Amino acid sequence: MAHILIMPRQGNTVESCIICEWKVKEGDSVKEDTPVCSVETDKASFEIPAGAAGTVLKLLFESGDDVPVLEPIMVIGNPGEDWQAAIPQGSSNSNMPSKEGTAQREEIKKDTSIVPPLGASAPLREDFSGGISPRARNLAEKEAVPLNAVSGSGPGGRIIEQDIASYAANRPPLTNAAKDELRKRMEAGQKTNIGNEGSGLGGRITADELENVFSHHITAPQVSGIRHSGMSIQEVNNIADNFSDAPIKGIRKIIAEQMMKSSSTTATFTLNSSAPAVKLQELRQGFKNSPEEFGLNKITINDLVLFAVSRVLTHYHYMNVHKIGDTIRHWNNIHLGVAVSTGRGLMVPVIRNADKLSLLQISQRARELAGACRCGTISPDDLKGSTFTISNLGNAGIESFSPVINIPEAAILGVCSIVPKPVESCCGEYKMLPHIGFSLTIDHAVVDGAPAAEFLKTLCDAVRDIDMWIIRECM
Repeated sequence: MAHILIMPRQGNTVESCIICEWKVKEGDSVKEDTPVCSVETDKASFEIPAGAAGTVLKLLFESGDDVPVLEPIMVIGNPGEDWQAAIPQGSSNSNMPSKEGTAQREEIKKDTSIVPPLGASAPLREDFSGGISPRARNLAEKEAVPLNAVSGSGPGGRIIEQDIASYAANRPPLTNAAKDELRKRMEAGQKTNIGNEGSGLGGRITADELENVFSHHITAPQVSGIRHSGMSIQEVNNIADNFSDAPIKGIRKIIAEQMMKSSSTTATFTLNSSAPAVKLQELRQGFKNSPEEFGLNKITINDLVLFAVSRVLTHYHYMNVHKIGDTIRHWNNIHLGVAVSTGRGLMVPVIRNADKLSLLQISQRARELAGACRCGTISPDDLKGSTFTISNLGNAGIESFSPVINIPEAAILGVCSIVPKPVESCCGEYKMLPHIGFSLTIDHAVVDGAPAAEFLKTLCDAVRDIDMWIIRECM
């Protein structure tokens, strides 16, 4: 019996994944643990194993497709087995075209004379007098396809559903918002040009990018030559102006949206302070030199700060909150978000119930989560639910900064570098001692300055006496 591979749910909040690359093709033999494709969410990328041994009978989607979770993506079975019989009714692939229809679609893809033009602008319904099937009209409405730009392959030139599907398949992908915008413009009879690639996830064109791609650098007669050269209009324009564009997409786009939303919905200000770091450095050096079997030599200064924050927050519940509309939600447990810089952008994995974990457990969990972020194997569920976030730029030599609140939280702590500062001794003299800097950004709509300052002062005292706080845990 054929095996249906479905798009797995990569976390409770993920609704769809983009297939980045198929690692197998139809007719290949696979084992149960053979990676068949790599997929990407807005936060991480994953490889999906076959799940069963056999022959790849059918790939139901192409690379670059945005596939809903739990949707069939591949059929595995015995050679010659009917893969269509295995597809459950109701899935988006249950009515896939016949072999003849598939062949016709491939011919359309090969025929560059009917590839939809970059500047296709015919309205969806207006001025269209040709024949069209009801299913084709419904699909054209759904995909925002201009009817006058489609050549009908049905009897008497009638447009059928497959004609619409072929046009949409050869056109650059669009976000749902872009389709809505395109639909409105076509209904109004406006001309709308579509670029070759957008800045949305998977290169999708966004609603903001539906402006004319034919800038003053290029004229309409040049479009055909550009298409045959394999270069995009954007690339030709960029050569003329000696610059390059990089679309904001994927995690970078999510970060940008979150930062903008945070800045526009919170009333923030930042408090700066510092704490003596003598005990902090002594402990770190002691852990580093400890016997390996103790498991302490990987504890970092940042781990010690995480430990201190998790304990101090239990005494300042007004800092461990979410602002949800006009409601402030107080959390009983401390779920620490830890900002991690990766090659794909900033991620904030969560150490859950940090107030219940030992220093060693916090260190191990922070290391595991950071490693998973950098390898692209982090679960989306580990990237949500923080109640207080810590961002450390100390290794970069930053002495002070204004971290942006990770909404809906009410505060974020920036950890800065350790620098020497003068401290008065008991004899009236001054000596230089190392101090670690802290920058606390708060949402003034939730927390006032004085209570926030009290929390920061207690945290600095705890860092100064970090050895005492650790000893107290053992008593």
